[in-house]
Amino acid sequence: MTDQLEPIDESTRYRRKIDETLARFSAAHDELAAEERQREERRRRLAARPVQLLEQTRTKLQRVVLPLVGDKEPEGAAEEGEAPADEPDPTAKAPRTRLQEKKQRRSERSVLVARIAAAVLAGLVFLATGVAWGAMTWFDGKFNQIAALDENSADIRNAAGQTGDENFLIVGSDIREGAAAEEGVGDADGVPGARADTVMIAHIPANRKRAVVVSFPRDLEVDRPECQRWDSATGDYGETAPAAGRVKLNSVYSVGGPRCLTKLVQQMSGMRMNHFVGLDFHGFKGMVDAVHGVQVHVEQPIDDEVLGMVVAETGPVTLRGDQALNYVRARHVKGDPTSDYGRIKRQQEFLKALLTKTMSRDVLFDPGKLTGFINAFAASTFGENIGVQQMLTLAQSMRGMDPGTVRFETIPTVGEANKRGNEVLRKEKAAELFRALIENSPLPSDRPPVPASAAPVR
Repeated sequence: MTDQLEPIDESTRYRRKIDETLARFSAAHDELAAEERQREERRRRLAARPVQLLEQTRTKLQRVVLPLVGDKEPEGAAEEGEAPADEPDPTAKAPRTRLQEKKQRRSERSVLVARIAAAVLAGLVFLATGVAWGAMTWFDGKFNQIAALDENSADIRNAAGQTGDENFLIVGSDIREGAAAEEGVGDADGVPGARADTVMIAHIPANRKRAVVVSFPRDLEVDRPECQRWDSATGDYGETAPAAGRVKLNSVYSVGGPRCLTKLVQQMSGMRMNHFVGLDFHGFKGMVDAVHGVQVHVEQPIDDEVLGMVVAETGPVTLRGDQALNYVRARHVKGDPTSDYGRIKRQQEFLKALLTKTMSRDVLFDPGKLTGFINAFAASTFGENIGVQQMLTLAQSMRGMDPGTVRFETIPTVGEANKRGNEVLRKEKAAELFRALIENSPLPSDRPPVPASAAPVR
């Protein structure tokens, strides 16, 4: 150390600089050590918390269960001021009549039953907590996560106004990976890759007062943006595919997968897609069979030129398995005005019926059906920002919403295919629909028609 009174020369200034540096280093070291002690204390408390909870639960169970088997309570278990359980109460008086003895025995039995019930309930709660956590982890592990979202895209309009909205981009893929021959959908060798057989946006605004599902025709003519090519077998993205104009919507997914389709839909709608859900044929069938079929109303027999007779009956018909899959896939039905719009209508009706069935007491209060449905959904679903926790959060926020009030819309087109066999978008009408969803204002179909101008008086 240097003496502050010694003559100041170059050597003294140098030593003082070293002293000051060492002092700062020592102070910094002490601060870091203090912070590390605080972090260690927090870690210790967090690590001890589960043990404390377990010990508290075990002690509570002991207080209820041990008296039932004749053991003494642990030392210190009695409340302060209570007499020990094995010492008689000097103020107690023995019953003097048979009626009093009978009442006492009945009271003792009631206490015994209450204690048994409390023990069982406490055990079930304790076990259910662990089982629920393990089940959630297990279910989440079955979801196949695929990169799809871009929530900070410059294509999103009025991003602040969409805070709290839940937008699901739902794709029904015709991927054949893992399909069995008896399913009648082909295999990966005969039909390689994957196309977006069904494309929908499910929109739930922040106030949770409505839900709107917008369907897109698979043959909608679009301009595909530049995207990375996607391998549906591995889920990986690779080299860049150049942009292409006047292509079918389902080819966008075939080339660029979930990312490219999300990018295109956000460009078209301006909506922020914060969930992507892909579902294959096999998963769809499993979900329907898990709830023991879905009932739809059939106005006339559905006879498809490719799939054959799908539904011969009319009126309320319960569809399961292959029949349900063909019902939503059929796009060459005799009598349909176009190949896409008849199928879109059937898909919307079936989705509404499936949602109603899944939210019914028949499923929610049947552990077998509910578990089977979640199993089928998780095992055959892929995407991003989906899982048990997200679904539970969404379901909790939608309590009280009647699934029968979900609105179904179809993106506006001219209604006739062009010379390329594509559906042509009515851009102004589509923009009006998406603006209503973003601003949470009445849908165009809810607004009263504009009256025609009065004819001139002659």
